[in-house]
Formats: sequence, C-alpha cells, structure tokens
Amino acid sequence: MQPITRITLSNGLLVLLKEIHTAPLISHWIWYRVGSRDEKPGYTGASHWVEHMQFKGTPQFPAGVLDRAISRDGGYWNALTYLDWTTYFETLPADKIELALRLEADRMTNSTFDPAEVAAERTVIISERQGNENEPMFRLSEEVQAAAFRVHSYHHEVIGDLADLETMQRDDLYQHYRTYYTPNNAVLAMAGDFDAVQMLERIRQYYESIPAGQPAPHPTRPEPPQSGERRVTVEGPGDTTYLLLAYHAPAAAEADFLPLLAMDSLLSGPGNLNLFGEGISNKTSRLYRALVEGELAVSVYGGAQATIDPYLYQLTAIVHPEKEASQVIEAIDREIENLQENPPSESELARAVKQARALFAYGSERITNQAFWLGFAEMFATYDWYTSFLERLSTVTPSDVQRVAQTYLRPQNRVIGVYLPKNASLATARGA
Repeated sequence: MQPITRITLSNGLLVLLKEIHTAPLISHWIWYRVGSRDEKPGYTGASHWVEHMQFKGTPQFPAGVLDRAISRDGGYWNALTYLDWTTYFETLPADKIELALRLEADRMTNSTFDPAEVAAERTVIISERQGNENEPMFRLSEEVQAAAFRVHSYHHEVIGDLADLETMQRDDLYQHYRTYYTPNNAVLAMAGDFDAVQMLERIRQYYESIPAGQPAPHPTRPEPPQSGERRVTVEGPGDTTYLLLAYHAPAAAEADFLPLLAMDSLLSGPGNLNLFGEGISNKTSRLYRALVEGELAVSVYGGAQATIDPYLYQLTAIVHPEKEASQVIEAIDREIENLQENPPSESELARAVKQARALFAYGSERITNQAFWLGFAEMFATYDWYTSFLERLSTVTPSDVQRVAQTYLRPQNRVIGVYLPKNASLATARGA
C-alpha cells in the first residue's frame, strides 16, 4: 500500500491524499457524513434530493455548464447517496483537476436551490421512485427493510417515502444542505498523479476559507434485538417469485464483520463492498450448488454492507418456476444448519477467502477506486480498516465462521420476504 497524506484543515475538513503515478489521471472525491440514516419521518429522501440539487448550479457554475465543462476536459463525474453518506467525484486528466477543486468547493456553500428547480426535481424524483416500484426486488427489499428496522432510521429506503417526496419544500432541503454540507462534516479524498505537498496547498486555496459549521447532528435510535422471525409477502405483476432473507448483522467496524464476509463468500459467493467493483462467479458456493444446481432456484447471491450501525446480511434467490419459495427456504436452512453444526474445512475456507481477496483486489485497481476507498472507509471506520482488510481476512478461522453463523443466522434474527406474482395462489403464499 502506498503511504497517504492525512491532514485536517483549520475548518475541520479531513483531507486524504494518495499519490499514484501509473497514469496521468486524478480522482477527486468529497464525502459528506449524511445519508438516509440522518433523516426523520416527514423528511425521508432529503439527502438524495439534495444530491440532485447539487447538479442544478451555483452563481459561478450555472446549471448546464457543469456537464459541458467536465466533458470538455475529458473527465467524468457522478454522485451517490447511501445510508450513511453522500459523495461526489470527478476523475479528470491530471492537468485539469483544478476544475474539480473549484467546483466542489463552490457547491459546498453556494448551491442556489432555485424554487423552480426544486419543483422540477420533485417530479423527477417521484418518477424515479415510481419506476423503482415497478421492480419486484425494490418492492420486496423496501418491505423487508421496514420490517427489520422499526426504530432505527435504516427503516426507510434512501430515495425516501412518497408521502415525504410530495410534501417537502425548498426550505426543508436547503436547511438539510446547510446543516450537513460543511467542511467539518466532510472528507476530501484524492488519488492520482500529483505531488501531495503541492496538491495540499491547492486544496487549502479553495477549501480552507470556507467556515466550519455547527457540529452536524447524527441522532440515532438503536434497533432493539429482534425477538422472533418476521415474514412479509409482497404481491405484484410478473411471473417470477423472489425470495429475500435478511439477518441483522454487525456494523463494519465490529470484530465479527470480517468473519461474516468470509462466511458469505463460502455460503453464497464473495460479495463486493466497492460500489464500483465487478463481481466474480459464485458457482463454487454452497448455496449455488444446493439451490441452482439442485434446480430449486434460478440464481442466488448474498452480501453484507459496510455501515456505521448494525445493518443486514441478505440472501436473495430467484425461485425456479416449478418450485415454491418454501422449498428454497428449507434448502437454505439446511445449508445454514450444516454450517452451524460443522465448521468448514480449512481448504474450503481458504478457497472462499481467496475469492473474497481477489474480488477486493479487483475493486481496488483503478485510480477512481483507490480514491473511493480513501473516503469510503472513513465513513464507517478509518482508512486503516481498508489497508488491514486482507491481513485481517486471512486470520479468519473455521471456528470463526461457525461462530458467526450460529450468532447471526438464527431464525429469530431474520426477516423473510417473498415476492409473489399475482397469479400465484394464496396457498403458496401461506406455504412460504
């Protein structure tokens, strides 16, 4: 791992710089510690909506100018809103990075939130939500998430509830922006072809004059332990039955998180923590062999998310057209019970860990990915979490895997969700 420069500016902005001289590119990311976790009922979806408004311009960069400027300089850019954070990035030729510095420093404080643009974006976001509702897995995931979190703000989807999207006003969004878009609630992460000392001076030039804000509020209500299995059924159009099993799982900074990832790699195939990474085959996993090769499911996959607070480990299956969800659940339970009763062999675990390590490496190759990890790891832990990941993963033992399976993969700790096409019988729903 290349060394990084880590410094906090006088206004509280954390800056992380990583020199990579393999290509004349630089990737610039600004991360804000705000996501759906920070939203209250009545304001769900505010973080995602604010992200959209950041592309509507400032006096210095009016709407429409930004895309043309980035494209003209041969770069690309995007933004993401998630449970715990919102992030914006630009990857540009190294000699054009000044544009990213100017742009992100400007819209940290000067986005206008024009009422007409807010109204137009309301229509766009409501349309996005309605489009999502046409997808069976979105509808199923939303119901499962709501059933899993009755107290914690992970309860709602990032896009927000339709009722709130219809009623939130311009001033609600602007207040959200002013509360959370402050340098002392942000992390600037940059990787690429630059000299760290010189780049730090350029960053100071654009960012250090921005005044710190009040400490951003991050109120959370801990989710109480689940006292029994919960089940939800969603009916909708289509011909396919989907199954989602969600188990309460540890936060990314907890000691059990990496053994859980190793278990996931063995059980359903390696999951990808990097939102920009690609997947690899899971055909050697236990659930693939039991469900897909056993002709109970068309596909199966799983994964855990790296979050600040305990979230979910999820297993998803598309049920074979000639089978029922209850048969898939029974087969999954058999595989889980086997893992709980019998630790995996050293060789099987070694193969699963090797696959997880390979996926992690694939997701860390490009300069954009390197800059992503600089900031992403800081959202739930520190960059040391990333640099020590492979070493810690290699220390996971078969007994660790058995223990986390026993601890977290209990029926009392899960929500089972089934999406039934409307022509499925009520008896099938009850059998699920």
